[in-house]
Formats: sequence, structure tokens, C-alpha cells
Amino acid sequence: MKLKIITAGFLLLTAVSCKKSFLDLPPETSISSTSFFKTTNDFTQAINGVYAGLRGLYETGYVMGEMRSDNAYLVYKSNDRGNQNITKEQVASFTDDAQNPYSNSKYYSCYNIISRANAVLGTIDAAQLDEAFKKNIKGQAEFLRAFAYFELVQYFGSVPLYLQVVATQAAASLPQSSVADVYKQIIRDATDAAAILPAPSVQVKGAVSSGSAYMLLGYVHMTLKNYPAAETVLKSVTGLGYSLMGNYADIFNPANKNNTESIFEVQYMQGASSVQSDFAYMFIPAVTDTKPITGVAGNNQTFGGWNTPTADLIAAYETGDKRKNASIAMGYTDGSGTFIPQPYIIKYLHPHAVFNNTDDDWPVYRLADALLLLAECLNEENKAADALTLLNQVRIRAGLTSSAVTDQGQLRDIIAHERRVELAFENHRWLDLVRTGKALTIMNAFGVLQKQTYSYLLPNTYNVTVNRLIFPIPFDEIVLNPKLIQNPGYN
Repeated sequence: MKLKIITAGFLLLTAVSCKKSFLDLPPETSISSTSFFKTTNDFTQAINGVYAGLRGLYETGYVMGEMRSDNAYLVYKSNDRGNQNITKEQVASFTDDAQNPYSNSKYYSCYNIISRANAVLGTIDAAQLDEAFKKNIKGQAEFLRAFAYFELVQYFGSVPLYLQVVATQAAASLPQSSVADVYKQIIRDATDAAAILPAPSVQVKGAVSSGSAYMLLGYVHMTLKNYPAAETVLKSVTGLGYSLMGNYADIFNPANKNNTESIFEVQYMQGASSVQSDFAYMFIPAVTDTKPITGVAGNNQTFGGWNTPTADLIAAYETGDKRKNASIAMGYTDGSGTFIPQPYIIKYLHPHAVFNNTDDDWPVYRLADALLLLAECLNEENKAADALTLLNQVRIRAGLTSSAVTDQGQLRDIIAHERRVELAFENHRWLDLVRTGKALTIMNAFGVLQKQTYSYLLPNTYNVTVNRLIFPIPFDEIVLNPKLIQNPGYN
């Protein structure tokens, strides 16, 4: 963390809201730590600062969440061998190391969120405030800390547990806690958050609710294969009044932010306030003129063309699946009227006015995800009939026929397939492969095909071993903190 000692002043300067309906208060420019964390406005600004860290986390989350998987790949740029290109290619092809900026960014972004959450949690109990407000703020901070630690433990394994504001060098140099202990802390925070957060029907739009906390717990228990506990919390999610949007494409339309299906999404807002999203421009082809694709003129050659859908994923959609055309364009017509057959993601591409400045939120948890995760859980508990009911809600919305398969092994594969196409490009695929124990088999087989198709892939790429199921601790952290031990297989 490079000794991330968080002060109230720093927290305030980063506490920028992204929606006027979502805790939109301007930060003060000069407040000392002794005078801050007193009023409702103080804590509102402080929790905004925690949420602001999510935008950094999701800005490049696709590199590890999707490009590391069989859903997306890179369009090799032989004439541009800049660091950005090479380091993304390394993550996608399993040749990354402890100095890779994308895995390092994930690590630092998570601890940034944790640091800010700790500042809130270390002061909220003593504040003289309305009790309902205090519980709401505390629950949000606990959820966000638990969420960041869940990201860390899934992607990096054993990591240090910082549960108070870091104020000294000694306090910054903690050893790694065991994976089991990290999970225990996540469960403690998320369980408390679920108990004290408002229900989604009454929570401020854009803020996490009890449903968000139950969903996080569901993922944790599924990862730990504690299926009875997962069933309980995921059923709590489905009983909180969420409902599937009638049309799949409408889920992602900025006009429907925080819709009836949304359980947790990262908030963005187009405009001049520096909280806009821009991932649509990273995902479309790299071109000198983006207007034929986006409707807005610009040049994204230096940062576009990433997270390209694989032929394997495209072929995975069944005939008639409405999700395919809502997620992927098979190419574009350029300014000369020529059709260029290069697939790209359109799930986050909607009308906007300014180049590289879009209004799209990033979906983290939504009801279809909860239904499929619960279906997976029930199938593992030999409750195939109940699992099918949930699975088929998602399939029918996609325009497909219901499944009637009850064999546990076959249904397991069907649910995994459904999660892949339903949640494509939402950063679930890599973690799903790891959680279900399929990463080594699927990614090594995928790598063989990739190397047969693309001559630029060297023999050392896509050699996926157990060590590569997690990422390296950043090299700088190992240097700064001698108590840290690098993950096996990384230098």
C-alpha cells in the first residue's frame, strides 16, 4: 500500500459524488482531522469518498475479470508495443509478473477503499448523530470494506488485514493474514452490514442496501462451498422485492440506472465533474474516427480495442438468445461505407455527447446473477427442481425455451453456461472459473486454440498452473514490507 496513511483532509478531497440523487455534497477544501467526522454532512462526504474508490477499481477490472478468461482476448497491435499493450497482453496470456500495473492497480484500489472505510468505521460509533443515519453509514462502510477484501482474497490469496486507520510505519507493515482469517473478517463485516443497512426499497438510490450485503455473503459462502449458508442469504436477496427487467438490453441503459434488477452498481455520470465512465471507448475497435461506431468523433487508437469477444463466447450463444445482440456487435461500417468484421462489446455503448465521456454505470450484482448463483447452490444440494425454476426465469427473459435437465452434472454445466452468457463482460467469468474449479481445464484448452489461431502467441503463453489462479503481490509492497511473502510462481 506504500504506507497509505489516510487523513481526514485527504479523504475529503477525494469524496466526490457521482449522482445528484446519490449523496451529492461538495467536499470542503480545508478541514482538520480534529474538526471532521462530527456532522451528518461530514459522514456523508466521507462515505462518498469510499464509494469514489470503486471507480478506480472498475476502470480496468475487465483486464483481470474478463481478458484473463475465455470470454475476451486482445487485438494484437504489432505497430504499438507500448507498455499499456504489453502489460494487458501479459495478464490475458498468463505471463504477468509482480510489476504488472493492472494487477497492482487492483491491489492498491482495494486498499484505498479499505483505508477510507476504516476512517469512517473508526469514528462513526462515537459521533452524536441520528441512530438510523449512523447505522446506514456504518453498514455501507462495512459492506465496502468487506467487498474490497473479498476482491483481494479472490485475486491475491493471503493479504494483510488492516482494520484501523494506518497512522504509523509499524502499523502499515502487517504480515499477511491467512485466507481463512480474511474470509472470517469479510463474513463479520457483511453480516453486520446486512443486519443494519436499509432494505433496497428505502435506501438512497445508488447506495448499497441490505440486499447488496446478502448478495456478497452469497458469493462468499459459494466460494467456500458452504451451500446451506449460501442458500439462506441468497433467498434473502430474492425476497427483497427485486425483479427482472423485461428486456435484457434495458438493464444497461443509463436511463435505467439502479433499476429493479440492480443490487449493486458502480455509479458514473457523464459531464465535466470527472466522474464519467469511458470503458465503452476501451472496448470498441481502435480507430482514427469513432463516429461511425459511437456517433461521436474522436480517435481511440491509443486506448481502444480491448476486451474483444472471443469466437468461443460468440459461439456459446444459442440461436434466438436476445442477449447476444445486446452484448456484442459483430462489426461496424466505417466512414467509407465498408463493413469491418471485428466483434466488439456494445453492452456499455449508449448515446452520449462527448468523446470518451459516457454515462454508463458498471453492474456489479443484479437479480439474474443472484438467481443463477442460487440455482447453482440448489443444484449442489441436490435440489434440481428448485434450481430449474430459477434458471428458467433467466432463460425465458432471454427468449429461450426452458430447460428440463435434472441430472446434477449436466445441470451444473448448463448453469455455468447460462452464467457465462448472461453475465458476459461484467467481470464474473474468471472468478466463476476459479470458484467452480474449471479454470485450469478450460483455460489450458482455450490457450491451445488461441496459439493455433494467433501466431504472435509464444509457447510460454497460456501455460495455466495452480499458481496462476491468483495474482502476485505487487513488487513494491514486497520491497516496502519485509513481512510479506510473494505468492508461489511469481518473482
